Amino acid sequence: MNVLSIKDLGKIGRDEPLFSGVTFGLNSGEKAALIGRNGCGKSTLLACIAGTLTSEEGSIVTAKECGISFLPQNPAYNQQDTIRDHIFKSESSKLKVIQQYEEVCQKLSASDKLDSKASSQLQDQLDQLSEEMTQRDLWNYESQIKQILTTLGITDLAPTMGSLSGGMIKKVALAQVLIDDTGLLLLDEPTNQLDVQSIAWLEEYLRTTERAVLMVTHDRYFLDNVCSSIYELARKRIKLYTGNYSQYLEKKATEAEIEANTEKRIESVLRTEREWLLRGPQARGTKARARVDAIHRMINREKFAADKGFTFEVAGRRLGGTILELENVSKDWPRPDGSKKTILKDFSYIFRKGERLGIFGGNGTGKSTLLNLLTGSLEPDSGTIKTGVNTVFGYYQQNPQMEMAKEGCHIPTVLEYIQEAAEVITLNNGKTLSATRLLEQFGFEGRIQYSTVTNLSGGEMKRLYLVRLLMGNPNFLVLDEPTNDFDIFTLSILESFLEGYGGCLVVVSHDRCFMDKTVDTMLILDGTGMVSGFVGTCSEYLDFLKQEEKKSLTKEVPSPKAPSSKEDTADTKAPTSATTSTVRRRTYKEQQEYQALEEQIMADEERKEELESLLSGGETDFSKLGALTEEYNNLSSRLEAAYLRWEELAELKEY
Repeated sequence: MNVLSIKDLGKIGRDEPLFSGVTFGLNSGEKAALIGRNGCGKSTLLACIAGTLTSEEGSIVTAKECGISFLPQNPAYNQQDTIRDHIFKSESSKLKVIQQYEEVCQKLSASDKLDSKASSQLQDQLDQLSEEMTQRDLWNYESQIKQILTTLGITDLAPTMGSLSGGMIKKVALAQVLIDDTGLLLLDEPTNQLDVQSIAWLEEYLRTTERAVLMVTHDRYFLDNVCSSIYELARKRIKLYTGNYSQYLEKKATEAEIEANTEKRIESVLRTEREWLLRGPQARGTKARARVDAIHRMINREKFAADKGFTFEVAGRRLGGTILELENVSKDWPRPDGSKKTILKDFSYIFRKGERLGIFGGNGTGKSTLLNLLTGSLEPDSGTIKTGVNTVFGYYQQNPQMEMAKEGCHIPTVLEYIQEAAEVITLNNGKTLSATRLLEQFGFEGRIQYSTVTNLSGGEMKRLYLVRLLMGNPNFLVLDEPTNDFDIFTLSILESFLEGYGGCLVVVSHDRCFMDKTVDTMLILDGTGMVSGFVGTCSEYLDFLKQEEKKSLTKEVPSPKAPSSKEDTADTKAPTSATTSTVRRRTYKEQQEYQALEEQIMADEERKEELESLLSGGETDFSKLGALTEEYNNLSSRLEAAYLRWEELAELKEY
């Protein structure tokens, strides 16, 4: 069944049409991606389909009762709304019933503060809502909602949206569209600011859902595993390529070769025809006039234009003997309740020439804090950080808009932003370029150079930010989520540059493909302040985690060993310590504790599964639900503490 039909859609951009004549449709259950260069209008097209923007021409028709859920690149929200308010903002009658049920349950959980009459009224409401949920078969739907929220790490629905981090806001917005009762999902960069595990879950969810999906994303693994069709927005038109992203690349390569060969043949014919025209033939005859008309059609044809390329580059700066050394570095962040969260604890690391590190960890584990410590943007609470005299950082921060247009300051134009760094730029080959010419090389041509940086698209802004960063010729690059909002073409160029980059490289990114191509060693942040190492790519580490999950807890865990050099650890695929201290053996008492913890964890995990089954089984007795929920929360806290202690003991050698 067709759920979306678009015909001759057009939209005006900054100086000219962004796109025109866009015509395509989506069927129920179809998974499609919209790709194209930064600034070509992908996000605008999604917003037009969602109805948040109006188009100048064309029509958009959706199937009756299908409904659209839209995740914009930068979700809008009311800062005073709680997470619950935001998630359940929907016209769906099903969601309204579930929301009422959840609210009554929450009020009843505080029934000791209510009088008997109020408590009785709430119990009556709960009974009525439970009956309605049974009649409308909503218990399974509610269970799916809870699974989505839990998987995305949204366990407390009380905090306000204004108190959340950027990553959590994106998760809440994503949860809102996933639980909405609609048949079409429009997702603009859904993987931005999600951790790798959440991306893997979302990938599987979208692949198996019965809803139609149209998304904009730069995550190539995601495109390959989810999408069955690719729509490319280029030259103001849209074109369909059936198959996943890998198949799209093959078809594009063949298409480009055919277009280039066709262009050569036409130019060859035109050379002969132009000579004929220059001889001044009489065009009185019908054949002669037709020949002249054909020549003019060939001259005025829409010529094949290969995508304009560019390359990132640095001149190269020598690194000294000492690059960057961290010794027993610790850092805590204060919590709202006055306690402290440990981000790093006694972390030591010595950077060597050619180091290519990826930083891995969930949201809130301290990845950006570690980068700020490395670059000197943040001071440690204890320990020392020694930076070499020849070390020059290039720190690409996650939100360049904050750096490019600081509050209370003049917002520069694109040209002014580059001129602030240098009026004339010297390239690797010794040639010099003006700021205007440099911008033209990176796709900022004409009037766009005189637009303010805040008028750029997200991808254009980040490309400009990276160009200026590399103008400083850094020999130690620190990149915090550099792939967000970049188009796939720019990502490929950046990857090629980094593959040949001679300095040190530290990367935080949720893009598995990008990480696989740019780093060869991982530092793992577990959120408790401990840092471990893994010699291998991001995909290899994820495979390792899957293998470990399948192993019995009773099996021996490989003892961690710090990599001394890449040659020594080329075949090592087990976690390694990020410090260089000798690993001691467990004491007899610790060995007994280790074995007892294994037994406790296995028993607690079995009970946890039982409780999850009971909680999702449609139980309507509030007293039972309350007791089960309390046991589940206590058990989860106990398991978390047990796992932390078990991991500490597992890192020691066996007694």
